[in-house]
Amino acid sequence: MDFETTFIFWLLAFIFGAIIGSFLNVVSLRFNTGMGVNGRSKCFSCGKGLVWHELIPIVSFAAQKGRCKKCKSKISWQYPIVEFFSGAIFVLIFVKFPPVDVASAITTVLYLFITAILIVITVYDIKHKIIPDSLSYTFSAIALAGLFFGGVTLFHIPLLINLLAGPLCALPFAVLWAISGGRWMGLGDAKLMLGIGWTLGFVAAISSMVLAFWIGAVVSVAWMMIAFKKVKGNYEIPFAPYLILGMYIVLLTGVSVIDLRPILAIINVQS
Repeated sequence: MDFETTFIFWLLAFIFGAIIGSFLNVVSLRFNTGMGVNGRSKCFSCGKGLVWHELIPIVSFAAQKGRCKKCKSKISWQYPIVEFFSGAIFVLIFVKFPPVDVASAITTVLYLFITAILIVITVYDIKHKIIPDSLSYTFSAIALAGLFFGGVTLFHIPLLINLLAGPLCALPFAVLWAISGGRWMGLGDAKLMLGIGWTLGFVAAISSMVLAFWIGAVVSVAWMMIAFKKVKGNYEIPFAPYLILGMYIVLLTGVSVIDLRPILAIINVQS
């Protein structure tokens, strides 16, 4: 494709992702509240029902200067941020995994579904410091199915190793949770790593895990230094966003911070 066609394709992918992100905002806000996702969107402050031109992803927030038209209360920055990053990730997935035939289209759709679930998990964990089991299990089920029906692992590792990748990646987090009684690590992180292991494969999942700890440590220390005087007592830091960020860095770039392939090659030869 020429540049103009490619740009239009990327733009459409971004718009599609932003629209999905707008819906995911609703899902994350209404999840476990007893509210369905079919109800009409409204201002949380004054209850005004929103019309179509107030629901355009990113654009409506900018046009209204981040405030409700009726009561002028501030609209959360969560809305445009989630919409923007949803659009950006959708573009990157289409670039990395272009749907050029049936098999690759299955892979693209697989990662788009996974992305939608992980965006909700990220937002929900940041707001509530918990990962809903139903979302983790759905993610894990899709990732496991992807090993057999179109999923792409980043290295050519035997299927058995990739089947074990989920439980093996989840195990250290489960052990940390058990030893600390949930003080060091939540069990939800172990359940999340189950799906990440099956999405990336064993080798890549280990790299994503290492990246998550590195990024989480840097961001957490920086945040505590900035907000040191404002924080009183213990503060729980959600770790799911870092695990998910590490996963996407590895998924989209193929970067490997730890190389386990020689060991796996030996295992493969012996088997």
